[in-house]
Amino acid sequence: MEEVVKILSIEQLTHDVKRYRFEKPKGYHFEPGQATEVSINQEKWKEERRPFTFTSLNEWPFLEFTIKSYRDHDGVTHALDNLRAGDELIIRDVWGAIAYKGEGCFIAGGAGITPFLAIFRQLHKSKKIDGNRLYFSNKTESDIILRDELTTMLGDNARFILTRSSAPGIEKGYIDKEFLQKNVSDFSKPFYVCGPDKMVESISNDLRPLGASPEAIVFEQ
Repeated sequence: MEEVVKILSIEQLTHDVKRYRFEKPKGYHFEPGQATEVSINQEKWKEERRPFTFTSLNEWPFLEFTIKSYRDHDGVTHALDNLRAGDELIIRDVWGAIAYKGEGCFIAGGAGITPFLAIFRQLHKSKKIDGNRLYFSNKTESDIILRDELTTMLGDNARFILTRSSAPGIEKGYIDKEFLQKNVSDFSKPFYVCGPDKMVESISNDLRPLGASPEAIVFEQ
C-alpha cells in the first residue's frame, strides 16, 4: 500500500526538529508507537524510504511526524527540512515499533523520544499515564523536544538529563548503570528504550544485571 499525502503544516519545535502534519487517508489506522516507511514525492527522493513514527493520535483528523533534520549531509531529513506546506509525502503500511506493555520506565535519547510521544498522549488522554516515568537525555537544553508538553503530561515523573552542558534545574550526566541504580526502585516493570544505537545497547546491557527481564525491555528492532 502506498498513499500520496499533502503536507498541511510544518512547525519548528527546536533548532533542528520540526513537526509535520499531513493528510490522513480514509481508514488509515495505527497504534501509538507504530511507524511507517516514508519518502518524499519528488523524482529524486521517491525511492528513498525512511521509517518514521507517528506522533499523532488515531482520532486526530491528520497524521503527524516529529522529525530531527541532519543538515550536515544531503539526505532525506535534510530534504524534509526544505519542504513546505503543500508538498507531498508517500506513506505506506504501518508496522510495529514500540508497543505499550503497561506502566513502566521510558528512557529516551534525543529524537528517540518520538515513539513515546503518541503513547504518552494516548495515556494522558485516557487518564492512565500516572506511574509511568520518563528519563530523557539530550546534549543541551536547546535539544529537548516538547519539554513543556512532556512536563504537563508527566509532571515530576519527567526527568531531563543533559550530557554536554548545564542548565538550571536540569541534571547533568549520563543514563548509565549507576544512574539506574540510583533512580529506579522497581526493575520488574517494563522498560522502554529508544535513542542512538549505542545508547540503547548500553542501557539494555546495564538493565539486565540490575534485575530487568529481557522480555520486559522494549526497544525498536
